[in-house]
Amino acid sequence: MPRPGLDHRRRGQAAGVSLDAYEALVALARRQQGEGRYRESEESLNRALTLRPGSDLARVGLAYALLARGAFAQAWPLLEARAGAAPDLVPPVTASYPEWRGEPLAGKSILVWVEQGFGDQIMMARFVAALRAQGASVTLGCRTALAALFAPLADRLIAIDAGGSVEVPRHDYWTRYFSLPGRLGVTLETLPGAPYLAAPADRRERWSGWSGVGLAWEASATGAAARSKSLPEPDVRALLGLGLRSLSPQDTGARDFADTAAILERLDLVVSIDTAVAHLAGALGRPVWILLPYAADWRWMTGRTDSPWYPTARLFRQPAPGQWAPVAAQVREALAAWRS
Repeated sequence: MPRPGLDHRRRGQAAGVSLDAYEALVALARRQQGEGRYRESEESLNRALTLRPGSDLARVGLAYALLARGAFAQAWPLLEARAGAAPDLVPPVTASYPEWRGEPLAGKSILVWVEQGFGDQIMMARFVAALRAQGASVTLGCRTALAALFAPLADRLIAIDAGGSVEVPRHDYWTRYFSLPGRLGVTLETLPGAPYLAAPADRRERWSGWSGVGLAWEASATGAAARSKSLPEPDVRALLGLGLRSLSPQDTGARDFADTAAILERLDLVVSIDTAVAHLAGALGRPVWILLPYAADWRWMTGRTDSPWYPTARLFRQPAPGQWAPVAAQVREALAAWRS
């Protein structure tokens, strides 16, 4: 759940609501989700919303709990509260034209604007094709490091770095990445799979010497729960000792995600923690083994070894919080079987 961006106690007192119970329920739900107990967190957050129906924080937390069990239709409307709950991750949009709420798009132009991290944008970029299929002219905003990779997806691309500003021409509508599945009515059964990305042709030759198995082991320091997602150094050394190649940009020399895509396309298998590389491998349709902490993010759902988001993915989960050694052992065993 995102951290509150508002002073809930002050606002609650102004509204005459007892927030002691509300805050206790939100804290309980955060702990339950941190322990992978999404079903129990639903109950806590529903109770919190009876005390404070307009709580962005509780609505987004409930959306995560519902998404984790595949209740997409219930979750997407709640997820619209994310801009209020985490404005640092979902910056506000000021535009003179309306937000798209599912209106017909034939002959219309639509801007899909930037939010959240690299992996999030890679994950949701799959839905741009559905906008174009409706006859829309799509302008896609993205981080600069994704620009070359995303260029074929849209009619126009606007690249921007975090904290930057850019002039955007007028469109008929605007929307954000994570609003797309809800506006398109996506369910677990209709979720479009992969591949939907490919390395640019001009990048492939540079990485023609790559092959084998790659390992992405470290999450971005600015990413959510980076410490809990990253592999400990002893496990990294052990896996690299089995002949895996480090996919750290410092080791590959990749300048952006187009370069990384060209590398991943050359590999027979990608082994990755929950980071942008895992999303990219899945979006490319490459075989990818994703190593997950005990309380994995909602998108990996619960109790599954596969992913409806990425059909080529296999999930390896911690058996208990912080226990990476059993995961590394499972990967070593699976690698031995895969190579035999």
